[in-house]
Amino acid sequence: MRLRNCFFILTLIFSAVTPSHAAVAYNESSSGDLSNSGLAPTSISLAPGSNQILGSTGLGSTGVDRDYFTITIPTDAKLSSITLLPGTSIGGEFSFIGLQAGNQVTLPTNAFSASGLLGWWHYGDGDINTDILNKMATASNGSSGFLPPLAAGMYSFWVQDFNPGPLNYGFDLNVSQVPLPSAYLAFLSGMGLLGWVKRRRNAG
Repeated sequence: MRLRNCFFILTLIFSAVTPSHAAVAYNESSSGDLSNSGLAPTSISLAPGSNQILGSTGLGSTGVDRDYFTITIPTDAKLSSITLLPGTSIGGEFSFIGLQAGNQVTLPTNAFSASGLLGWWHYGDGDINTDILNKMATASNGSSGFLPPLAAGMYSFWVQDFNPGPLNYGFDLNVSQVPLPSAYLAFLSGMGLLGWVKRRRNAG
């Protein structure tokens, strides 16, 4: 009976340090249009695992539809990848995603430099089903660059296509949990307890 209880305790501990899975974090078709202002991005909550963000952008009759959103990565997590999803419509060579630290994108829409951004990328057909976070991380045209994965903090994204739209896009933001030392200590303690109970049973 004690051994069964130990297994139950270890299961609880392991589930606490193992990331769970999420699906669609935001879908413009059901949740509404993402903000068109970099100074007031739409806040999107992420969960451990896969977080798909689905929307559309492009040049329309009323101008360019730009999408801005903000995410917060908690202290025990990291953003490990951004995968461009199948179904993304590539209008040409001007499909753009940019990233800035904080809760706003302050770069003007007509800027010729990426100064102020952490990173950016012109995504295309060749990026489908691939991680573009590493490509965004390279300093380019004034962006500061960064070392993936993205650590805990608040980040804002800018998605835009300069071609006639609407053009659909999909990004999968994968959040990995960084196990807290206390959780691992509890796990190791549980393993030690399990070994002690097993030795007691063998000795009996």
